[in-house]
Amino acid sequence: MPDGSEGLVLHQVGGIAHIAPEDWDACAGAHNPFVSHAFLRALEDSGSATPRTGWAPCHLAVKDGEGRVLGVAPLYAKSHSFGEYVFDWGWADAWERAGGRYYPKLQCAVPFTPVPGPRLLVRPGVRAAAVADLLAHGMTHLVAETGWSSAHVTFCTQAEADLLAAQGWLPRVGEQYHWRNPGYASFDDFLATLASRKRKAIRKERERANAQGLAIRTLTGDEIKARHWDAFHRFYLDTVARKSAEAYLTRDFFHRLGAELGDTVVLIVGEDGPRMVAGALNLAGSDALFGRNWGAAVDVPFLHFEMCYYRAIDYAIARKLGRVEAGAQGEHKISRGYLPVPTYSAHWIREAPLRNAVADFLRHERQLVAADIAARQHLGPYRQSGDD
Repeated sequence: MPDGSEGLVLHQVGGIAHIAPEDWDACAGAHNPFVSHAFLRALEDSGSATPRTGWAPCHLAVKDGEGRVLGVAPLYAKSHSFGEYVFDWGWADAWERAGGRYYPKLQCAVPFTPVPGPRLLVRPGVRAAAVADLLAHGMTHLVAETGWSSAHVTFCTQAEADLLAAQGWLPRVGEQYHWRNPGYASFDDFLATLASRKRKAIRKERERANAQGLAIRTLTGDEIKARHWDAFHRFYLDTVARKSAEAYLTRDFFHRLGAELGDTVVLIVGEDGPRMVAGALNLAGSDALFGRNWGAAVDVPFLHFEMCYYRAIDYAIARKLGRVEAGAQGEHKISRGYLPVPTYSAHWIREAPLRNAVADFLRHERQLVAADIAARQHLGPYRQSGDD
């Protein structure tokens, strides 16, 4: 057991419902809605994240001698690598060609959600380091006990990645595009910070997207009706089909999300009369708006940019949120004010041959990602010295 864990007991449960919402959320906090009990339970109870879909819940909880929950971690046994956004397909292929077995593996993550945030969730005011250490120890112990290949903590905080690296986990760095709000009073304030050519381009995109006769509205809480969720689920299915991907999120998930997370849910809808024809789903945290899914039944120029990026910026400015995180991938976000930032994960590989190969790969990858982020920072639309 880790040093300092005296009096602490590690438990494993087969579903989020086995941990009381108030206990889980006391550890998760209120800053990031994706690690909330309500969000994770919506995934599980809706049939989206279940053993049938390859996401078997095996969450960890640390309790003290009185049974009080001091820490938790969202943990799943995975039979594939879909829905993770930190790609290890190459590792799996190499290990299985060498005669090993990569799956099952352990995944500490929020299913289908490439949103950075805490993963080793610790109740404030307790022995934070000891609790976090015990959660990490629980994952490596489970890998050793089952003989599975590995454990992965993805989209964690930098502090968590550093803690895990100090325990021998392999650190990995990725890249996303986030928009930062230094305190703009309006969208025009944001535009004023851009180079003239970029400013004009964004204005033209917004004008074209809003000149097609659609009513674009931002809905939250009770403003979002069942018909909105039904339409959005259809858009989701269409988007997934066009990408030849698996539709993990069920219709019931979206309805549960609206019912359980209230004003945390921000749905930007495009309507043609009474008919919803496009939607962009976001969740609001304490200092950020997190963009998630998008879909549309119409092909309108720049509508995706308007609803996913510019309306998100409008919302963040109006509510004085510090940033917008617009999801994974998408170099096109850079010219629209979303600049590259690093994301973090950590990986525990049980077998030395695979661990050494992955460690070597990750050393080179980290260098490439750091260089790429530095280079792309200069591609943004913001005015440089000497610009108008």
